[in-house]
Amino acid sequence: MSTLALQDAQLPIAADDFNELEQRVLRAVELLKAERQARAAAEQNSATLQLLLDEQSTELSRTQDQVRTLEKERDVVRQRVERLLTQLDEITA
Repeated sequence: MSTLALQDAQLPIAADDFNELEQRVLRAVELLKAERQARAAAEQNSATLQLLLDEQSTELSRTQDQVRTLEKERDVVRQRVERLLTQLDEITA
């Protein structure tokens, strides 16, 4: 008798073991599906957040430009007021 025939006889797979293996495979498939769905949702969320970030960055640049412009205007007005105050001081002195 060959050793292969003896090994087959010694390793019978019980129906319960096969059912358990089948259930594990099914659970693994379900987990894989759930993880793929979660990954797709995360990627979509990431893309949405990236768009929002890009928009905010553009808005920030515009706001910074406006602040610089307003600061320059404020400096010009300050200089004019100082000149006027100096002229008023000269008149009253």
